Amino acid sequence: MRVYACFDGRFMNAVSKISPENVRIAELKFLRSGKVRDIYEVDEDHLLIVASDRISAFDCVLPNAIPHKGQVLTGLSKFWFAKFADLTPNHLRTTEIDEFPPLLREQLSAASKAALAGRTMFVRRAEVVPFECVVRGYLAGSGWKEYQETGAVCGHQLPEGLLESSKLPEPIFTPATKAESGHDINVSIAGMAAAIGEELTRKLEAISLKLYREAASYAELRGIIIADTKFEFGIRDHQLILVDEVLTPDSSRFWPRESYSAGRPQSSFDKQFVRDYLETLDWDKHPPAPPLPDQVVSGTSARYLEAYRLITGHDLPMTTNG
Repeated sequence: MRVYACFDGRFMNAVSKISPENVRIAELKFLRSGKVRDIYEVDEDHLLIVASDRISAFDCVLPNAIPHKGQVLTGLSKFWFAKFADLTPNHLRTTEIDEFPPLLREQLSAASKAALAGRTMFVRRAEVVPFECVVRGYLAGSGWKEYQETGAVCGHQLPEGLLESSKLPEPIFTPATKAESGHDINVSIAGMAAAIGEELTRKLEAISLKLYREAASYAELRGIIIADTKFEFGIRDHQLILVDEVLTPDSSRFWPRESYSAGRPQSSFDKQFVRDYLETLDWDKHPPAPPLPDQVVSGTSARYLEAYRLITGHDLPMTTNG
């Protein structure tokens, strides 16, 4: 069974020290790390997914940690899993250490519990669908570049005359698959269907679009435009379930509604702030990544925290590990 394709081991190994806050939970079996998350085996049916404060850009993990980032990712995912509970099942059991199974709680030292607080999801294992289910509601990033060249985005022909950051007539489903190295690879819906079957592809398209529309409508009322996002799904007991992180600043473009205007790049609550800084450097976008100055670190942390506050309606509960 494949477990979380987004956490493949090419990014680091069990002894790597990617950022100052990178830790290992000695009492549990470490499985693998991704650019941001570490995964531990609890038993044959459950995992712990730990969101660190690491940040990546252009497929490189940066040497700085972003304070509270892992807590924001975990807290927002928890929020959306709960909000979508009536729309689709998911893998999350709990994010609260006090709600872990007794045997797991007894295994963990006080130091491990402190390190895990606020940034951990106790989840059910699933066989992950090997595609990212990307939904775009606005014309940005690689979609904008492709539209300028072809008038289409990932096989979806769009009206003429759209501007950068324009709202699309309807959200579009543009799946992608993980490359062995480098950037994700956009694929057509037909290509996805050829790999996993027409029926499953249509189910994924339908639920992804539904989740995006629900989330975008809610977030706009809270002052955030969700320009695009990516969902991941798994199969467990012959049932499609939502897995991984959901609608976070790492997996989405979040724009402030009050300053939105088509025809230009947008300010954002996501890591575009980091990308924009890195674009000013003479860096070839290959490891090692350059360090971030303090003002970029603090500015990024502030944007993540503000996204959490706007979406959930309250400030992030701070824990001692943040």
